[in-house]
Amino acid sequence: MRKIVLSILGIVLIALSIYAAIALVNNKKTNKPKPDKVVKTVFSSKVKNGTVPIVISAHGNVVAKRRVELYAEVQGVFNKGSKLFKTGESYNRGETIIRIDASEYTATVQSAKSNLYNLLTSIMPDLRLDYPEIYDKWQAYLSSFDMNAVTPELPEMTTDKEKYFITGREILTSYYDVKTLEQRLAKYRITAPFKGVLTEALVNEGTLVRTGQKLGEFINTDVYELEVSVPKTYSDLLKIGESVTLINLDKTDEYTGIVTRINGNVDQESQTIKAFIEIKNEGLKEGMYLEAKLNAKKEENAIEVDRGLLSEANQIFVIRDSILDVVDVTPIYFSDKTVILKGVPEGETIVAKPIVGAYAGMLVKKIDVNQENTVD
Repeated sequence: MRKIVLSILGIVLIALSIYAAIALVNNKKTNKPKPDKVVKTVFSSKVKNGTVPIVISAHGNVVAKRRVELYAEVQGVFNKGSKLFKTGESYNRGETIIRIDASEYTATVQSAKSNLYNLLTSIMPDLRLDYPEIYDKWQAYLSSFDMNAVTPELPEMTTDKEKYFITGREILTSYYDVKTLEQRLAKYRITAPFKGVLTEALVNEGTLVRTGQKLGEFINTDVYELEVSVPKTYSDLLKIGESVTLINLDKTDEYTGIVTRINGNVDQESQTIKAFIEIKNEGLKEGMYLEAKLNAKKEENAIEVDRGLLSEANQIFVIRDSILDVVDVTPIYFSDKTVILKGVPEGETIVAKPIVGAYAGMLVKKIDVNQENTVD
């Protein structure tokens, strides 16, 4: 009897296990709720091909068009001048920038001039007796001779006899010796070749200046120049005399320049050509960073779009029946933020702003880009 009861209990347990297993399997087969299909909203625009100006953007630093490096051609002590020899000091044209002590050399020049004066004085009696026709002009020259001024040019010698006489008395030799010394004496004083500012000062007053030593740098602040690199593709479109718009780094000031020079060589590494833009503006300083907008050419039957819309395969997204598709295009010119394209079908609806994760066949809802401000 006991065996019968145990057998019945075993059968019941097996039946219950089978039932539980079947119920568990049925629960696993229950269909999960399907997520709602997401339709992404994108901005779009109609393609209208037209004439797009290609404006080449180039950058560079402003430098003074006229600059002079100051070097010492003589040796001596740097004397104190009317102005301190310091960076930022301004000078007018002809004003003394540097004066080197020339007292010893000045004495040598005066000695040579005295020798020339003595030679001229010694020939005057002979001129009065033998060459009375030229005596007056040489007497006038001797009377105007000033030991403290630059030696004047000798009177013009009109006859061979006069030339032989003057040369034989070594007056020409003495005269040119004096002029050579005077030329060298002038090198003890360096004057400003134009109105400008001292941008570099390498010596101090009272120091010994040696021959060949660099003393500083002087620039003209009236005219500046900007050197920019232009792709060789558009170099032949640039013209000397063309007006150029320039903008500073902060986008707060705008200047106007003129293309004055175009280099004839192409940089082998960057395949660019250097163009030089002349700028005249009181607000400019050397070293300022400017961006130049060069009008290169006008491209017909083209559009300009955001660079982010163009894929590496030279394709852009279009919207056809609320579904994204791609079309092949031809990029013409890339700027910092945009790209000029050709080959986009007229009237085609294109994506106006980049979409994250976009793909061909994606379902979208289009909104005209002009309605952007009305969309939350």
